[in-house]
Amino acid sequence: MFMADIAGVRILYTGDYSREEDCHLCGVEIPQFSPDICIIESTYGVQLHQLRNVREKRFTDVVHSTICQGGRPSVVMASPSGLQSGLSRQLFEIWCSDKKNACVIPGNVVEGTLAKTIINEPKEVTLMNGNLITQFAGSNTKIISPKSCQSVEMYFNFEKRLAKKTPEVSETVSGLLVKKAFTYQIMAPDDLHVFSQLSTENISQRITIAYTGAFGVLEHMLKQILESVESLPDEESEGPAFRVHERLTVKYESEKHISLHWRSDPINDMVSDSVVALVLNFSREIPKFGENGKLVISIDGNVAHLDKQSGNVESENEGLKERVRIAFQRIQNAVKPIPLSVS
Repeated sequence: MFMADIAGVRILYTGDYSREEDCHLCGVEIPQFSPDICIIESTYGVQLHQLRNVREKRFTDVVHSTICQGGRPSVVMASPSGLQSGLSRQLFEIWCSDKKNACVIPGNVVEGTLAKTIINEPKEVTLMNGNLITQFAGSNTKIISPKSCQSVEMYFNFEKRLAKKTPEVSETVSGLLVKKAFTYQIMAPDDLHVFSQLSTENISQRITIAYTGAFGVLEHMLKQILESVESLPDEESEGPAFRVHERLTVKYESEKHISLHWRSDPINDMVSDSVVALVLNFSREIPKFGENGKLVISIDGNVAHLDKQSGNVESENEGLKERVRIAFQRIQNAVKPIPLSVS
């Protein structure tokens, strides 16, 4: 029994075999991998055999009944066994017309021979031509029993692909290294399910992060750090969103949350980790309002409290206190309405 792999098509070739333990032979072992093509000696391959003790009893019963009804169980060594010609065919034609006689064929028979025909106990003995093709119910297994030297064509509904060219010396080859039995093969990820029993799956990941700042400000800050940040139209993303390096999508969920979406792979996971770290860092630097309604500003561990009504600033760091006061004053001047001149 041999298993050959040709361009991903597994071919199992066997001689005579039996899966049942016998007095002189062990039962055959089932191969680890299922073949695409199975070539076997299959004279009785499409038949269900009876148990050995049942077959032996049938044989002795035939001999006994033949003797009882007046027949003579003569043992003749004649060839060919298929009864298609020669002495065996002549004896058969002489004896078969007498109902008292019996014909027992203990050996293998070949498709298309007279012996194969009479095993099926036909009403008339005729020579048979053509192939025996059997389709098992509820299965896609197709059994073909061709005659000797007859060509058989088999078709597959998937494409078998080999490497397009032989790699040159020092050329980089990329793919998945797959071990099959005692051999190693480099395969393209898309061919994994074709040439092996493995398969690939895509994992889509989604994470929600607390973020209370303006979504447009977040996009602007990421553009200052990352190389590629592109806004997405609302009809494509169903809301405000932008894409980072064409691998990660950041969406606005609510006033307190944003979500990140990506297809998992080593590079995309690294990009998502970087964006998550940046968003969390931005969240810590966004000014917040304290319990007393004052704006809390934290820079490098120094904290300042700004009363937005009066403009008073409280801080233990005088430098930070002055910077916040001046910045707040400039903001007020920038948003203060310009008085209309009276003509």
